Amino acid sequence: MRGAIAAGHPLTAAAGALVLGEGGNAVDAAVAAALVSWVAESPLTGPGAGGFMLVHRGRDRSTRVLDFFTAVPGLGGDPVEGHAIESVDVDFSGATTQHFRIGGATVAVPGAALGLEQAQRSYGTLAWRDLFAPAIELARNGVELTSGQAYLHEILDLILRHTPEARAIYEREDGEGLVLGDVLVQRDLAATLELIRDGGARVLYEGGLAHAIVDHVRASDGALTERDLAEYRVIRRRPVRAGFRDHEFLSNPPPSAGGSLIAFGLGVLDDVGTAGGAEAIDALARVMGEQQRVLADGFHAALRNGGLARVLARHGGVVNRGTTHISVLDAAGNAASMTASTGAGSGVVVPGTGIHLNNMIGEFIDGGTRRAGMRLSSGMSPSLVLRSGRPRLVVGSAGSFRLRGAVMQVVVNVVQHGLDVREAIERPRVHLDEENVLQCEGGNDRAEVDRLEAMGWDVARWDDRNLYFGGAAAVELAGDDRLAAAGDPRRGGAGVVVE
Repeated sequence: MRGAIAAGHPLTAAAGALVLGEGGNAVDAAVAAALVSWVAESPLTGPGAGGFMLVHRGRDRSTRVLDFFTAVPGLGGDPVEGHAIESVDVDFSGATTQHFRIGGATVAVPGAALGLEQAQRSYGTLAWRDLFAPAIELARNGVELTSGQAYLHEILDLILRHTPEARAIYEREDGEGLVLGDVLVQRDLAATLELIRDGGARVLYEGGLAHAIVDHVRASDGALTERDLAEYRVIRRRPVRAGFRDHEFLSNPPPSAGGSLIAFGLGVLDDVGTAGGAEAIDALARVMGEQQRVLADGFHAALRNGGLARVLARHGGVVNRGTTHISVLDAAGNAASMTASTGAGSGVVVPGTGIHLNNMIGEFIDGGTRRAGMRLSSGMSPSLVLRSGRPRLVVGSAGSFRLRGAVMQVVVNVVQHGLDVREAIERPRVHLDEENVLQCEGGNDRAEVDRLEAMGWDVARWDDRNLYFGGAAAVELAGDDRLAAAGDPRRGGAGVVVE
């Protein structure tokens, strides 16, 4: 089928393109690509992850979000607050650092496998088992580290080699971490993929494999229980919607915050300036400041939207760390936008399975209620832009707290400034941080940044482009029905068009 896919790794995108070429639809392609991402992008995603998939169906123009994000563990067991949490600091090339909490006590209930299976069963056209071959082959034979993946391995090294089971996967024979050009082999993960292919996603949630996961997490001071796994379910939600420049923006709804914050931001963004100009950046930065205030203080009248602030308070804040994203669009008008994550990873790998578990409890922003079985909130923002009811842009991003800004800037670049999807992603970005410092990525025009300082902004200038500013992936259907796809060069992403 004619279509386009963009993802965080060339192999991820290639797997989805192969499925499109064999007649699969956008959801088939997204699922096959996601399975390969478990292998090729294993520092960020895998069977131990959680995420969301926004699905738009061309035949009836309906849109739903499948919520398979992580949940608080502990049903029938000890409360998670009773366990010690380990900490590490991750250095982004000397420019800034982020604090990560890891170990067994940070592991939340994963949902990725069930989410992919539910999406395939509800919206796909191919057989579940027919989507696994590329992922299994790559896990068994190995994946050579690209520059983007090598950078992730470098900055996450303290997590990836935190335990003996993790070191068995992510450590070279000389005792060093993997680097550019090394081949990452994951034979245990290949065997787990075969189990999921043959037995369905429930093999991770019931029976012997589920017992092994729970036993290892609890031995690592975690709170996960067999009841957590057995009772986990995928939730269908209606997307949040907002008008923007004669288009309609759709994204991840509450209890997650990212999509609603982007929708709010697009609704109040001034239509001024040109891409990269001081006026346009100033408008974006002011919106980013409003988004932070909304998140901190609760939504004002323009965002009453079911009381998201109250929902976020109940759900304990927002998880906002490392992710990967896949965007797909096919000729029948079907679209899939999927964001998934293990956070930064817990460093806990279940022996004999290759499953690196998430650290989402450690990613929790303090201050909300934490109840066993409760679905965590997230900043992830798998998104879709419609023009006259048809998909124009499918987009999402990695990037911790910066991902909603990355998504918003790509949407603005395409819809407001008229850039093609590749240029929209490659343009240098900005991010207003929690200290009200405007982080300006390398590549921004120096004269325009000078003008921003003259406008009163406290500016931090970066020398180069950096994964700190997100890792977007997007596909576009232009007005002449031309398809385009682009992955983010900040993380070695790729886009493929299938004609």
